[in-house]
Amino acid sequence: MKNVFLFPGQGAQKKGMLLDVCERYEEAKQIVELAEKITGEPVSKYMWETEEAELSRSDRSQLAITTASLALAEVLKSKGIECDICAGFSLGEFAALCVSGVLTFEETISLVAKRGKIMQKVCDELAASCNGSLPGMAAVIGLTPEQTAEAVASLEKEHLAFCANLNSPKQTVVSGTDEGLSRAQELCTAAGCRRFIRLKVAGPFHSPLMQKAGDEFKTELAKLNFKNPVKRLFSNVTGKEITTGEEAAKLAVLHFTNPVRWTSEEAEIAHIINFNNSSVNDNWKLFEVGPGTVLSGLWRDSGYSENISCNAINTVETLEVN
Repeated sequence: MKNVFLFPGQGAQKKGMLLDVCERYEEAKQIVELAEKITGEPVSKYMWETEEAELSRSDRSQLAITTASLALAEVLKSKGIECDICAGFSLGEFAALCVSGVLTFEETISLVAKRGKIMQKVCDELAASCNGSLPGMAAVIGLTPEQTAEAVASLEKEHLAFCANLNSPKQTVVSGTDEGLSRAQELCTAAGCRRFIRLKVAGPFHSPLMQKAGDEFKTELAKLNFKNPVKRLFSNVTGKEITTGEEAAKLAVLHFTNPVRWTSEEAEIAHIINFNNSSVNDNWKLFEVGPGTVLSGLWRDSGYSENISCNAINTVETLEVN
């Protein structure tokens, strides 16, 4: 049996996430308390009490989501369930870096806290430069990644909007300024998209608009020793396996400006499934470990779900089933 852990990214946050798990499992509660001790931040308040608008800020959501994901991984470990392979969607790659042994828990939580603050600062600066109009991201439903790229090509040239997340054959996420996203909605609607949904995130992630944040984050990474992974780890930047700590550190910077390659022939999920030329079968179990069910939904659209399902693990009920 091989277990694959998939960790969600920013946007998966929800007020009250993991409250029932922390009330039932001491392991989860201790992880939240440790995150608070390491960062000096009220992580439990972010997870359980903070309203949606405030929680969507990068300096809140990134820390809350990563803590929640690693708390769930710890509970699964206490049940004898550990991953053989792991990957993270955008921010989720930091939880994957932790469970794969590249970074310690303390290093991961400290780094994510700094990452969230850096990204929020740059997002606030972008908003100020646009008279307070918030930059962000939007999901384009019903167009292929290629069709979406063609629709927003003119906006990329103007540095207003970019294809950011290649989520599935039916969904692509676009990042941009507020003006860029408004114009992208018009262009994608004209191209035949069914829905254009603004996401609960604080900035235009995975686009050149975040270059300044990437440059600043690089100085933080230089302070850490990224070890080689002890579990198989896959990148959402290249879609391929990460084999060294040095490579993991370089990719952690590229996250800021490069698209998330999640499902396509050369993307992360495809490489995970096809590593060593093996095929998906009943000996595989996939878990979405973290708040929300976004990755489980994307899995259903990936073309692989006919052979095996991806189960979201984020409540007491789902933990007791597995």
